[in-house]
Amino acid sequence: QKWHLGERAGAGVNATVADWRAIVSQTDSPVIFPLPHPSWRNNAWIGRNPWFSNELLPELKKRIQAVLARSNPPDA
Repeated sequence: QKWHLGERAGAGVNATVADWRAIVSQTDSPVIFPLPHPSWRNNAWIGRNPWFSNELLPELKKRIQAVLARSNPPDA
């Protein structure tokens, strides 16, 4: 976390990922979305933090779709 986020990194994964809106708004090219490590062991963390699936992931998906739409226009 500290490597990519520097001073923006929180005290741990939960604090850092919970502050995702501020981190996204403070980063540009590339925009950084803090995410937990993709592991089955994090299923409990995801269950305890429903905002991750309800708020962060939809925003991440929306931004990815926008980038893909710009790089692959329908008339290409």
